[in-house]
Amino acid sequence: MELPEHLNQKIENYKQKELFRKLPVFNNLIDFSSNDYIGFSKSESIFKHTHAYLLENEILYNGSTGSRLISGNHSLYQITENFIAEFHDSEAALIFNSGYDANIGFFSAVPQENDLILYDELCHASIKDGILLSTAKSKPFIHNDFEDLERLILKFPNTTIYVVTETIFSMDGDSPNLEELVLLSEKYNCYLIVDEAHSLGVFGDRGEGLIQYLQLHNRIFARIVTFGKGLGCQGAAILGSNGLRNYLINFAHSFLYTTALSPHSVATILTAYRELENGIEAIEKLRQNIISFNQQKNLLGLKPMFVHSKSAIHSAIVPGNENVKKLAQELQDKGFDVQAILSPRVPEGQERLRFCIHSYNSEEEINQVLELVRDLLF
Repeated sequence: MELPEHLNQKIENYKQKELFRKLPVFNNLIDFSSNDYIGFSKSESIFKHTHAYLLENEILYNGSTGSRLISGNHSLYQITENFIAEFHDSEAALIFNSGYDANIGFFSAVPQENDLILYDELCHASIKDGILLSTAKSKPFIHNDFEDLERLILKFPNTTIYVVTETIFSMDGDSPNLEELVLLSEKYNCYLIVDEAHSLGVFGDRGEGLIQYLQLHNRIFARIVTFGKGLGCQGAAILGSNGLRNYLINFAHSFLYTTALSPHSVATILTAYRELENGIEAIEKLRQNIISFNQQKNLLGLKPMFVHSKSAIHSAIVPGNENVKKLAQELQDKGFDVQAILSPRVPEGQERLRFCIHSYNSEEEINQVLELVRDLLF
C-alpha cells in the first residue's frame, strides 16, 4: 500500500524547505561530528576484553531471549549494574536499552497526575517525549534561568515538583550552574533529575560525569547516564535509590515491555566502565583538545560566532539554513565531517555548525578546520 497522501505532503513540504533527511553513508572524513568523545567505539582493547570475558565465563549467547522480567535478566546484568552503581557512588543503577528508553521510561512513569514537571526549554527530545506520556502537568523554564524556574515553583505551592535539566546540552554544549540549581531544588523540596548523556567519559578524573565531579551526586534524585556517547557502546542507566530502581522495574513501560540487551552488549558496557575506572590518557587528551579548540578559535577571531562551551560540543552560529548547509558541505568537501544543524531543530536564526571534539583529533586537524571556517566566512 502507498503512503497516505497527507503524509506524502508532509514529505514534500520538507523537501521544499530543504529539510528532508536521508541516512548518511559511512565516510572516512576527519571526525568532528560523532559522540565518540574518547574513542571507545573504536577501542581494540575494549573489543578484545569483552570477547575474552564472554569466553572465560562461558557466556555463549547471541541474544537475551526476552524482557528482563521474563527470561532476559542474564547474570551479567547484576554484575554490571552493581559495578555502575559503585563507580557512580549511587545506591542503585538500572540499565535501559538506550538513553531515549531511559528518559521515556522515567518521565512517563515517575511523575503522577497531580505532580508538576519543570524542565529546561532546551532539554533533549527524549525528555520531552517522556513528559508528553506523563499524566503530570509540565511547564518549561527559560534555558538555564533559575529566576524563571523559581517563579514557576512559587506558582505551585503544596505540589510535588520534578525539576529537569542536563549537565551538557547537546546543541550548545553549555552547562547550567548546577550548584545553584541543587540549592534551589533543596530550598523548595523539589526532586532534581539530571541527564548526563554528554558528560559521561568527558568530566571527572575517571570520566564519571559533571555531577559527581562537583560532588553533588548525593543531592540528586536521579541521574541518567548514556553509554552510546562517551562509552562508545549501547544502552543507558538511571542512577538513584533502591526505591527508585524498584519502582522503575515495576512501572517503566520502556523497561518492562522490551527485549533486554544481549549479553555481549552488557559485557561491552562493563568492559568500558572498567577501562574508565583504570584511568585512561584519552580523557586528558580530550581536555587538552577542548582547550586547544577554544584557544585557536579565539586566535582566529571566531569567538563571537561560537556559543560559550568548555565541553566537547562547540556550536558556531551561522544564521540561515542555506548558509549553514553550504558551509558544512564545503568543510566536508575539504575532508572534515562537520554537521549543519538546521531550524526548526534549533530556533530560526540560530542555525549552526556543530563541532564535536575527540581525544583522537590532532592539534593540526583542529587548527586546519578552524582556519577553513575563517577562510570560508571572511
